[in-house]
Amino acid sequence: MDFILMLTRADRTVSDCLRALDEVAGLGIRHIGFKDVGADLPTLRQLAARIHDLGAISHLEVVSESRDDALASARAAVDLGVDRLMGGTWIEETLALLEGTGIEYLPFAGRPFGHPTRLAGTPEQIAADCRRAAAAGCAGVDLLAHRATEADPLELVRAARAATTGRLVVAGSITTPAQITALGAAGADAFTIGSALFAGAVDPTAATLKSQLAPVLAVLEEAGTGRQSAANATSG
Repeated sequence: MDFILMLTRADRTVSDCLRALDEVAGLGIRHIGFKDVGADLPTLRQLAARIHDLGAISHLEVVSESRDDALASARAAVDLGVDRLMGGTWIEETLALLEGTGIEYLPFAGRPFGHPTRLAGTPEQIAADCRRAAAAGCAGVDLLAHRATEADPLELVRAARAATTGRLVVAGSITTPAQITALGAAGADAFTIGSALFAGAVDPTAATLKSQLAPVLAVLEEAGTGRQSAANATSG
């Protein structure tokens, strides 16, 4: 299972994202993401370029609720040259904007709402969205399982796993090694952590981002799925 480090807090890219990236540059993290809000476009361009310079895969996650804003985020993904775009629910229109760019698209499954984002949807609805995304040619889905308002998070993960052969990324509100282990057992291919790291929620005794990351990387190392080579990360 892959770990995607999100340089975000409260669904916004942290203002010192470039400094944060420098702090973790030597940890071998091969998946790094951000949002298109919270930092200006020149900063995000630098961030995307530096992620690639590290040999990592870049992820942009959409948090906009409106169609126009979500499609603007897709255009930003093209401008920034990220590897993967996650989120949003306007599948066909987003895929049309990404056509020919090589950017993989993983839309939200379920019905995201609010900011920070919550997730409405039953396991059956999640599964239907996963099948729709696969049929449209998406690379997988982005599932806000631990922000669910209508179902148990792991039930949603299992439903999504059964319904898609693509990449299943679980995003949002993951703070403990036990959650990470459970997500892997339920079939997630990757998970994101952002706000919890910057808020000090992963390890309340840790004073730096690097030390906050230690328990996350430790559980991945124990499972044998921690730091990947850039080649393996690209294929995953």
